[in-house]
Amino acid sequence: MKPVAIFRHNKTEGPGTFAEFLDRHGIPYQLIRIDAGDPVPDDPTAFSGLVFMGGPMSVNDDLPWIPRSLRLIRRAVDHDIPVLGHCLGGQLMAKALGGTVSRNPVKEIGWGRVSVLDRPEARAWFGDIREFESFHWHGETFSIPEGAVRVLESPYCPNQGFVLGKHLGLQCHVEMTEAMIRTWCANGADEIAGAPGPAVQAPAAILAQMAQCLPSLNKVADRLYSDWIKGLRHD
Repeated sequence: MKPVAIFRHNKTEGPGTFAEFLDRHGIPYQLIRIDAGDPVPDDPTAFSGLVFMGGPMSVNDDLPWIPRSLRLIRRAVDHDIPVLGHCLGGQLMAKALGGTVSRNPVKEIGWGRVSVLDRPEARAWFGDIREFESFHWHGETFSIPEGAVRVLESPYCPNQGFVLGKHLGLQCHVEMTEAMIRTWCANGADEIAGAPGPAVQAPAAILAQMAQCLPSLNKVADRLYSDWIKGLRHD
């Protein structure tokens, strides 16, 4: 099997539990470190699937790798190669597929409940899951691309996820590990202090809820990843 390409846009926002999931299932992957200057490939058919992680930048920023990533996503969809996006990755997918990315009314940082919409496409991915506590760290949001179906929402951000066939774009972070959460809380303390709001938690509150929320979130991620790998190309 060709490897899954995982695109990392920031050193502290790696693949998290997604890489652990692939390791458990014996699926090879290649980490493409955009933050370290790795080039964006031109040919999606070199991979069995594409996965885009988060990052502090905006997809609307003038960065040379963003147009290349958008083009790669469009080519992957055209070639029926599954794409998965987490937060910034979901925004890249939305923009590549004709949607827009703009400022969300409020920042979401920390634990927050998301609801699974009652529609067949959502049930196919989430099964009996109706809602769950996800992890958030974003100030922007995507629109739903034409032809895609909205599957997740939260009280402060109605577009938390969309599906387009075998492709899944998420605004929330389901890939989190304990180490990632602790690092983000330490590195992002100033951002949190400078952005008070109804959906922003203090680092102490985030860490206090971690033992309760993280195991359940890991199970949700496993469910989504299990469905996503069914679409991987095996040629």
